Amino acid sequence: MLDKLQAIYKRYLDIEKQMNEPAVMADMKAYIKLSKDYKELQPIIVAYKEYETVLANIESAKEILYNEKDEEFRAMAKEELNTLTETRDTMEEDIRLMLIPSDPQDGKNAVVEIRAGTGGDEASIFAGDLYRMYTKYCETKGWKIELVDFTDGTAGGYKEIIVNISGENVYGQMKYESGVHRVQRVPQTETQGRVHTSAASVVVLPEADEFDIDLKPSDIRKDLYCSSGPGGQSVNTTYSAVRLTHIPTGITVAIQDQKSQLKNYDKALTILRTRLFELEYQKYLDEISKKRKTMVSTGDRSAKIRTYNYPQSRITDHRINMTVYNLPTFMDGDIQDMIDALQLAENAERLKEAVG
Repeated sequence: MLDKLQAIYKRYLDIEKQMNEPAVMADMKAYIKLSKDYKELQPIIVAYKEYETVLANIESAKEILYNEKDEEFRAMAKEELNTLTETRDTMEEDIRLMLIPSDPQDGKNAVVEIRAGTGGDEASIFAGDLYRMYTKYCETKGWKIELVDFTDGTAGGYKEIIVNISGENVYGQMKYESGVHRVQRVPQTETQGRVHTSAASVVVLPEADEFDIDLKPSDIRKDLYCSSGPGGQSVNTTYSAVRLTHIPTGITVAIQDQKSQLKNYDKALTILRTRLFELEYQKYLDEISKKRKTMVSTGDRSAKIRTYNYPQSRITDHRINMTVYNLPTFMDGDIQDMIDALQLAENAERLKEAVG
């Protein structure tokens, strides 16, 4: 472990040196990449320095025990050695986890898409409930949630809603929400009081920035049109709605929620970058989803990850077989314990991969 930490420290010093070179400072893409790597290594370097200090103190305590004749000093050294040994063991466990390669996208903002699945109007209502749950969760984290696009459900909720969530390590927390969420409850429209099963799918993607995707302006076709509201009536008479088409892939993104054409264009460009990034990122997710049950491949959107049973006030996450009975508070955004459990399970899986 010490060899690994020394190699990481050498890499850390190399990055620090490179960041001060004029050629690198002039290359914004290279500088941002190095800054990100430097920041990610900092917690490991802090732990390494503390670990080195503990190891040095252990050696000092052993030396006192070996050379000291005074029994009082020896007793103190022995007590200190026991404490330091426990600290060392705990630190080694923590560092071992820190040394597991993290998902390079974890620190990014996220684009979250919620779509009503099977269940008609009830599925749309449930998609709205999930959106509210995530909104409340984001409030507790101090994250900013920004509406990108939506289609209302006929009886409430949403047929589809897309949001950008920005803040610290958003994707690293929200990625576990990707998959099909199933709800079992008596719908508002049900007169007989029977429990129905409906579903909504959630897709969470790391937001791609301009350094992730080399998007050429010549590859984008931009169409402008008037924003339309329910029933097709024009919301405004200016051509503020924007549709971007990526010619090589045929991917199309249309945004009309802002009155400003420029704001709609910026939003559409962000979503287009993320869609293109998803094509590459999906290969990575497909690979890790074969190894880790905590992660659902973006290509496998039919994977049922969680059931919300209203009559029993029960939520079950099928990936880790975790069941909790606090449905009202869970739907109010109290989902951190579930995310923590999924994160813990993923860390265990990653540790297994690293050892294997």
